[in-house]
Amino acid sequence: MCTRTHFSWFWASGLLVIALLAAALVAPAAAQADDPTPPAETVKLIFIHHSTGENWLTDGYGDLGIRLGENNYFVSDTNYGWGPDAIGDRTDIVNWPEWFRSESTATYMDALFNESGQNSGYTRNLSDPGGENQIVMFKSCFPNSMLEGSPDDPPTQGDSLTVGNAKYIYNDLLNYFVTRPDKLFIVITAPPVQDSSYADNARTFNQWLVQDWLRENNYPLNNVAVFDFYNLLTHPDNHHRYNNGQIEHVINTGRNTLYYDSDGDDHPNVEGSQKATDEFIPLLNIFYHRWVSGAPAQPPEETVADTPTPALPTEAPASAEEPAPASQAPAGGDLIDNFESGSPAGTEGWLAYQDEGTTTSITCTPEPGTAYEGASALHINFDIAANSWGTCALFYDQNMPWQSARGITFRLHSSQPALIVDVHTHGGTPDATTSYVFTLETTPEMAEGWGVVELTWDQFLGVEWEANPGQPFDPVQVNGISFGFNTFPDASNKGEIWVDDLRLLTSSGGEPAPAAENEAPAPPASQPTSAPAQPTEAPADAPRMCGGSIALLGVGVVVLATTYPRRNRIRHR
Repeated sequence: MCTRTHFSWFWASGLLVIALLAAALVAPAAAQADDPTPPAETVKLIFIHHSTGENWLTDGYGDLGIRLGENNYFVSDTNYGWGPDAIGDRTDIVNWPEWFRSESTATYMDALFNESGQNSGYTRNLSDPGGENQIVMFKSCFPNSMLEGSPDDPPTQGDSLTVGNAKYIYNDLLNYFVTRPDKLFIVITAPPVQDSSYADNARTFNQWLVQDWLRENNYPLNNVAVFDFYNLLTHPDNHHRYNNGQIEHVINTGRNTLYYDSDGDDHPNVEGSQKATDEFIPLLNIFYHRWVSGAPAQPPEETVADTPTPALPTEAPASAEEPAPASQAPAGGDLIDNFESGSPAGTEGWLAYQDEGTTTSITCTPEPGTAYEGASALHINFDIAANSWGTCALFYDQNMPWQSARGITFRLHSSQPALIVDVHTHGGTPDATTSYVFTLETTPEMAEGWGVVELTWDQFLGVEWEANPGQPFDPVQVNGISFGFNTFPDASNKGEIWVDDLRLLTSSGGEPAPAAENEAPAPPASQPTSAPAQPTEAPADAPRMCGGSIALLGVGVVVLATTYPRRNRIRHR
């Protein structure tokens, strides 16, 4: 049974120790394809958990244990009563400093790394390959979703289960993890509860863990990863998984409580536990391959686990990024366009392009009547003839230095589900643009209300019909954004979407950037010199659109860190 405990932990954060070159470390990984296949050799893994984790591991319930074995992981686990000082009894968030950041850490880790026993009912068909556990999974139980405080509380040292203290604790854990590049640490977020009292706090905190925790600390290694067990248990359409070549973190924030309850009990049921297994295994393989590609063959020569190591910085070094010149910053800080007050500075506004010589038609105009916020939104009405295309684009007369942002975000409403939308960023020069694409599909929730889409720059890949297919986008040369539509072979594509509150994803994970002090660039002398080029034909085996496809987001709120890639990309300019 899970219990909620409070533990006054020993070590506070120290002084800064590591100068991190985060951009140099992350950029090469972004260009490499993730590998969801099992390790070639047997890898030893240990899971720290209580009852929910036990159910997840158990044969016939979550099936995680046997499925991990099928993927070449030799699994061991801890439970109540395990280890020196019965440390296995204490797995709340406030207990993790005792495990990883106390004067007893060396003792606990020695026992953990050398544990090969089972404390749950799962089948192990693999032989113990010997040596230490290489992967450490750890999870707090569902009472840890009852975080007090406020969703936006900053990291604040304390001794109770609050949003601020939980952030502080996880930030401090990195000071141990960074000393053990020879181990892979997997955080499993605490599962949700049915009580909605603290649901917003739990949602926001776990979203922070997945999206912002490592980035805010400029963590330099690939030996820490997060699996959002919480999110996928809150709704059937919520996911954290590898799908069609990309990791997707899909959030339907219409529900922040447990969906997969056990007849009123907060332990996730069989269906939810098996869903978690299906989504976790490929991600674990990806986390493993990312880690092992840069992990040392041996542990560090000296690991001081029983004394606090200096804290990682919470902000990037001042020299890591140059801020965008004030004259180039979007009006209103991170705002690109709210469609309320004319064309953004330096543009001719949103322009429609279409495949001439066909019956295709497309209009894109800021219009009142349907808006997420304010009076107006960008209304795109498209009727794309079979094997044709149409685009609604915003081009700047000079490159926008938006590299200090993480990507773009916007609100999206649609006339119907299952519409295919290609979101493009454009680079190069204003006279010779190159295009990068991320494809999404509208959901039933979007047809009923508004969803939020957040896309990071590395999710935009070079289009197939240009010279850089599949290459990630470089935000140093942004000169345009567009929304495009085309068709599957011999099928038309007709519908309407509304876009509102188009913004940059800022380095602080959505906090508005400082407003520009100087005036924005002067408007261009003329519109772009040419309409987008016609694409080549879509693949002959591409499927028809289907209204029953997987949902991307929920009513009125968020999608995630890595969003949903369309199963088969369709082409357009």
